[in-house]
Amino acid sequence: MRYSGLRRPRKRPGSLALLAAVLLAGAVSGPAALRAAEQGAPGGDPFAQLDEVFPAPTAARTASGAPGPGYWQQHVRYRIDVRLDDGLESIFGDARIIYENRSPHALSYLWFQLDHNRFRPHALSQLSRTDEPGPRLPFARLTEILTVEEAGLGISIERVEDEAGKELAHHIVDTMMRVDLPRPLQPGGEVTLKISWHLRIPPAKEVSNRSAMERFADGAPSYFVAMWYPRPAAYTDYGGWITKAFLYGEPALEFGDFDVRITVPETFTVAATGTLQNADDVLTEEERRRLDAARAADRPVFVVTPEEARARSARKAAGTKTWRFRAENVRDFAWAASPRFVWDAKGFRYPSGRFVLAQSFYPPEGMPIWDRFSTEAVIQALDVYARITGLEYPWPHATSVNAPIRSGMEYPMISANAPRPKDPPSYSRREKYALIGVVIHEVGHNWFPMIVNSDERHWLWMDEGLNSFVDAMAMRLWDRDAPPSGGLPERIAPVMTRAAQRPIMTQSDAYLDRGATGYRKVEAALTVLRDVVLGREVFDRAFREYVRRWAFRRPTPYDFFRTMEDASGVDLDWFWRGWFYGTDHVDVAVARVVRARIDTKDPQREMAWKRARDEALGPDLQEKLDAGLQRRVDRDPHLKDFYNEHDEYTVSPKDVADYEKLLEGLSEKEKALLATGKRLTFVTFENLGGLVSPLPLEIRYADGSTTRLTLPAEIWRRDPRKATKLFVTDKEITGIRFDPDRGTGDVDLWNNAWPREPEEITIELTKPEPQRNLMKEMGEAPPDAGHRRR
Repeated sequence: MRYSGLRRPRKRPGSLALLAAVLLAGAVSGPAALRAAEQGAPGGDPFAQLDEVFPAPTAARTASGAPGPGYWQQHVRYRIDVRLDDGLESIFGDARIIYENRSPHALSYLWFQLDHNRFRPHALSQLSRTDEPGPRLPFARLTEILTVEEAGLGISIERVEDEAGKELAHHIVDTMMRVDLPRPLQPGGEVTLKISWHLRIPPAKEVSNRSAMERFADGAPSYFVAMWYPRPAAYTDYGGWITKAFLYGEPALEFGDFDVRITVPETFTVAATGTLQNADDVLTEEERRRLDAARAADRPVFVVTPEEARARSARKAAGTKTWRFRAENVRDFAWAASPRFVWDAKGFRYPSGRFVLAQSFYPPEGMPIWDRFSTEAVIQALDVYARITGLEYPWPHATSVNAPIRSGMEYPMISANAPRPKDPPSYSRREKYALIGVVIHEVGHNWFPMIVNSDERHWLWMDEGLNSFVDAMAMRLWDRDAPPSGGLPERIAPVMTRAAQRPIMTQSDAYLDRGATGYRKVEAALTVLRDVVLGREVFDRAFREYVRRWAFRRPTPYDFFRTMEDASGVDLDWFWRGWFYGTDHVDVAVARVVRARIDTKDPQREMAWKRARDEALGPDLQEKLDAGLQRRVDRDPHLKDFYNEHDEYTVSPKDVADYEKLLEGLSEKEKALLATGKRLTFVTFENLGGLVSPLPLEIRYADGSTTRLTLPAEIWRRDPRKATKLFVTDKEITGIRFDPDRGTGDVDLWNNAWPREPEEITIELTKPEPQRNLMKEMGEAPPDAGHRRR
């Protein structure tokens, strides 16, 4: 799901706030959590290993971060028939679900997710939501409260039966449903359930949801249908059943095979997860011909034209059509339907020969940005994600749908994306890049979490953060003019310096700002890891290994952390501790620079150097003020003696003899070091932000030349607050700059250089706001002067 918005920077929390944040994270508990929090707090050890935080390796998950020989996950097979009733704005479904128990445990019951129950009046999601009192309340918020109370939303279960038609006991707990089995489902066994249900699709203008419907000016509807069927909850080796209620965090799901029949009014066009099985029944001959032509086209081809979409939208349906889709090894299924869909498509082929059909469905109101950019943005995601992850898109199509939801939302093979131009046929720069960005982001989710199947109920960042990291690269490779991501290290300061924040390793629903923590901070962290800590070649090799290991499996954060270390060969515990378990930020200051020279012990050279040094200082204030005054020895020269002819810089024969004696006791190498002529510069760095960081440096010399080098984060291992580095050079150092390319996420650029540079700000000239004249606004005349008191 794409997220937008940025909050103002605030002060960093203290150690108590950080301790509370880590304890709330849910990643660790008990003494281990306390120690981890204390070590991550200011003054703690940022290089302490995470052994007590990470869970112990098991047969399912190895210490290297790879799946072990005992790894397992469940599998589900679905046969679903669903009917859309446009008059009721509702769907009615019947599902035959075959649940395969591939775990080593016997299961007495199965848990299902009924996510639409989030919009029941007494749902945990509704009752736990808070609203602060103030002078303003958005129309949208009050409308949503009333809609939830009055609209009859939520999923209504009509019956749950076994394969023989015998009713099974089931219990609904908020957004979860437990189905009791007549006998325990043994390891290696499977059970068949039949479930019937119905639900109303929430109205987009009244309720913000992943499923939504809208009506256009002519009354034609558009539906995006997601989280719409009873979905088995994930059963895992690390947490058993994932039964967390649906508050906002997206689901944890099992992979499965789907055979879905969708019955809609005959004027509707349907887009869905999976491959269309009955094109001859639901598409015209001309549409099938255009679809074939699109496969080899160099630009998107209209399968359904805007004119045809408008005509269908204006026509009353004479009956229904059933569209049948099949999908294998996907973790979810979503679909969209409308008589007003324009449909365009274009083929994309990988160098390996693998073919994918990229396509978009949108109303004419989405033009001219949807027909120009959507399908091409789908292809951009297919191309770049495969290159970054090393894994080609595995399914036959990737589809973008203009849907009446907020921003965007992802499902296997299909995504819902909201942007439309407000004043067609023109469109703004923001509208253009909003569409391109959200399409790339949502299609990119096919890798995270549709392939690398992370548990979003616990760790939102594992799909949103990783996906934001890759989609930012895809946007940079789209267009130099594309707006920069808010998760770039040089733009992350407002996120890192907020007063109220929690670590990335916090349970998804407990984030204080999902976009800041789960998206942008993770993107910044991985960008720093790739560009500054590991280097792109090493990072990319490790990242691809993570994707390879966990494709079509369910990783935990610890599998990611361990794999990145295992495949890169670099100990990164300090990085995970600081960026993922802490709330400190990077703020490194070049605090002090000391030039030093080697004492050669040669009295001739040393006394000459001291004389030149002192002469270069020039006279002090007293000498200047006393200039021209006659001194006693000037009046009486006889008072001058040996010491008036030989000053403190005079070299005596004893000095020379002592030096020669010193040389006799030195080796040739030691003699060479005394005479080396190297310049020594001590540079002290202060860690003001608390988060240890590598030190990328640019060093400038007296001759105008520069060099670059990066000091590793381990420079802070003895003292995480201050570190001094000695530079031995042939040329005089005249300038030092930390983070010259703004790649570490440092929040204060003005203390990064020596010599120090002045800060620059912009001053806005203002005038006092005029006082309100209520009499003038009301059109009232002033009182007659004759009414004044005398």
